[in-house]
Amino acid sequence: MNEQQFRDRARQLGFGDLQVKEYAPHRDGPLHAHDFAVMLLILEGEFALAFEDGRTDYRPGDLCELAANVVHTERAGPDGARVLLAKREAAAATAPG
Repeated sequence: MNEQQFRDRARQLGFGDLQVKEYAPHRDGPLHAHDFAVMLLILEGEFALAFEDGRTDYRPGDLCELAANVVHTERAGPDGARVLLAKREAAAATAPG
């Protein structure tokens, strides 16, 4: 996938707040979750999402989608990683009517 295809898909799916994020080589943060969904396009380097029960690796051109509230950590490869990131706020829970 290229950047324009990513931007078009992000817009179609209601993602916004596009930004480029760089990860230092071998960056490996703690397990955490976001209260928003994330969609990433890997621009450069190796990138992985690790979960309590496994890991998924990504390379340049790969698309990654992560739902809100999924516990994970981001991991960059030996040369770091550069990604294009888009966010979508989680839908607010509605009270029973």
